[in-house]
Amino acid sequence: MARNLIDSKIVDQLIAEAKVAMTKAYVPYSGYTVGAALLAKEGTIITGCNIENAAYSPTCCAERVAFFKAVSSGIKEFTAIAVCGGKGGVIADAFPPCGVCRQVMQEFCDPEKFVIIVIKPDTYDEFLLKELLPYGFDNSHMC
Repeated sequence: MARNLIDSKIVDQLIAEAKVAMTKAYVPYSGYTVGAALLAKEGTIITGCNIENAAYSPTCCAERVAFFKAVSSGIKEFTAIAVCGGKGGVIADAFPPCGVCRQVMQEFCDPEKFVIIVIKPDTYDEFLLKELLPYGFDNSHMC
């Protein structure tokens, strides 16, 4: 159910990049590959894949990998992200970002403008960050 929050050509490009990123995942434990394609405000696309670890807590989601790559390269303003995932590299039902990833998005993105594109096998849904994280913690909550 695409809501057309951003240009469909950009959505198509983000989805294609997320699918490629999905193939690079390191998932020897779960077998679930996830790819993300993050759109910087200036137009650059930064990708990420999930990276598992035997201790589990050091595991990092595809979305955070993309954000951390971008921020470590000096990019700190973003417009949208596409996320896809599934067992064995096959896109399954929607793979929305986890709570930790949503909170990272809250740190760098305008919740009223940042678009999250969750990919299903044959379609996608678009959401604003504020819809998936309605009470996100930000610097206005700091004392």
